[in-house]
Amino acid sequence: MATDFKFGIDTLTIADVDALTEGRLQGSIDKQAMSNIHASCRYVDEIVDDRSVVYGINTGFGPLCDTLISPSETTQLQHNLLMSHSVGVGELLSSKLSKTMLILKLHALCLGYSGIRPQTVERILWMINNDICPCVPEKGSVGASGDLAPLAHLFLPLIGLGEVFYKGDKIPTDKLLKNLNVEALRLHPKEGLALINGTQFIAAHAVVGLNRLKNILDSADIIGAMSLDGLMGSIRPLDARLHAIRPFKGNQKVAQRLRNILQGSDINNAHLDCSRVQDPYSIRCMPQVHGASRTAYMHLLELTEIEINSVTDNPIILGSHDTISGGNFHGQPLAVPLDYASVAAAELGNISDRRSYLIIEGRYGLPKLLIEDAGLNSGFMIPQYSSAALVSENKGLCFPASADSIPTSLGQEDHVSMGSIGGRKFNQIISNVEFILAIELLYAAQSIDFRRPLRSSKILEACHHEIRKIVPFATEDRVYANDINALHELISSKKLVMTSQQAAETAGITLD
Repeated sequence: MATDFKFGIDTLTIADVDALTEGRLQGSIDKQAMSNIHASCRYVDEIVDDRSVVYGINTGFGPLCDTLISPSETTQLQHNLLMSHSVGVGELLSSKLSKTMLILKLHALCLGYSGIRPQTVERILWMINNDICPCVPEKGSVGASGDLAPLAHLFLPLIGLGEVFYKGDKIPTDKLLKNLNVEALRLHPKEGLALINGTQFIAAHAVVGLNRLKNILDSADIIGAMSLDGLMGSIRPLDARLHAIRPFKGNQKVAQRLRNILQGSDINNAHLDCSRVQDPYSIRCMPQVHGASRTAYMHLLELTEIEINSVTDNPIILGSHDTISGGNFHGQPLAVPLDYASVAAAELGNISDRRSYLIIEGRYGLPKLLIEDAGLNSGFMIPQYSSAALVSENKGLCFPASADSIPTSLGQEDHVSMGSIGGRKFNQIISNVEFILAIELLYAAQSIDFRRPLRSSKILEACHHEIRKIVPFATEDRVYANDINALHELISSKKLVMTSQQAAETAGITLD
């Protein structure tokens, strides 16, 4: 295993986080980063020794910021902070999300502005490298003053409390530490606050969601192209000249991808001179609709990579007796684009459902409900109901979380981002879209079979071949839920996208 990533020194990318989470990449703390951590920790000790008043080091928290804490009680203050703020509720995050939060927090701490001790960052690194993932409830953060509740749960294991996922089991932390002959830490001044202030819950949902959004963007292009061929749609709206005179990057990218995916299709070549003037929008406007969603993805990616390389706790330790108590913990910079990206993801499902509806209408030479013996068989009527239900659910989920704010902390925290809710909704919408696309893929594959003996493009035929390995052509009714679940796995596992990429390489076609 390569030890390639240096926390606090290297620039962290979404790909790095993914590799660190999956164990394909292992991180280390560079000597320069450790030197910066030592210096920041020393500055905190100077503040405590000199009895300078600095928020969170020798004062209470939130509305208790004017309450002074004696030097002898500063360590107990940090211990109490983790316990009192561990108020999360609901289902536990996946171990992947929990580990992602650890990675993001470690990188922020290693930038050297948080006053945390070397022993503490080394323990977090040990947890990451040994795949020890804290149990973190999904609800309880309002996305300002840091993701306080989830981060408190995330770091309870440092002081021997809480539970963790380890080797597939959920186990009390104290039991695991005893089994591994490891002592719990006793936090020093500023450490508890450094651990729970920050946006790592929001950012982790953005990181995981971005990977999933990229997959459904690529999948939607493949599936939409297969639907276009199944419906014998025109490729004229994909012409590069059209998109050059409205040059949004996302639109141009999608138009290029669709042209390449459909390259060499005999189905398309067979109707180039037909009398149909234009296709419905869900076919004709894929570059514009998929493209707008892809532009939103690029924007969120840019902002998320800024965030995961930033310091988001409070106060910031800049030097000897040089601290700033500011608001870098506020989640608004990600909360707003997460809401925007949620709409973008939902729109992929919205237009996909419309294509599914077109395919079962019985137009353009396809049988009604995509089955030859309709009447005795309901055919593919009902899967579209599920698609419609998911689309409707997504519309409700698209209400922007960042448009709401409820004051907390006795009014000290009088505007909050609710970005934590936005991050969760973002991923929930993507989960729904994966199923919506699976239903369209079920329909698109069936429609391609009705065009035989004509063949689609090499890329789409390779994808169709993968589909038919797990879902056969339907001649009569069956339990379609099994088909939908199988195709959902094909999409969510990224196998559909990988199949298209492999076929493109074989054919000498560049998709991206």
